[in-house]
Amino acid sequence: MKIKKELRKFCPKCKKHTIHTVGLYKKGKERVLSQGHRRYERKKKGYGSQPKPIQKKFAKVTKKSMFRLRCKDCNYTLQTKGFRSKRVDIV
Repeated sequence: MKIKKELRKFCPKCKKHTIHTVGLYKKGKERVLSQGHRRYERKKKGYGSQPKPIQKKFAKVTKKSMFRLRCKDCNYTLQTKGFRSKRVDIV
C-alpha cells in the first residue's frame, strides 16, 4: 500500500486541519534489565536446549502498520490506528 509523505489531517493541539508529515511507528528497544527479561535469561541458562517451545506456526501472515503523524505548525505528534497490509511504502 502506498501512503503520501504529507497528509492534511486534523491537529488536536492547533484545533484545525494542517499538513502532517508521515512516518512509520517503530517498536523501541527492549530493556535488558527488566524483570521479565532477567527471569527468561535465568530460565534459559543451564544444560542447553530451549526451555520454552519456539513458535513455528503463526495465526497472522501480516503485521499491523501504524503511522506517526507530525504537525508542521506545532510539531505535535499523533498516531493513527493500525491496519493490516503486506507492505507499506511512504511516497
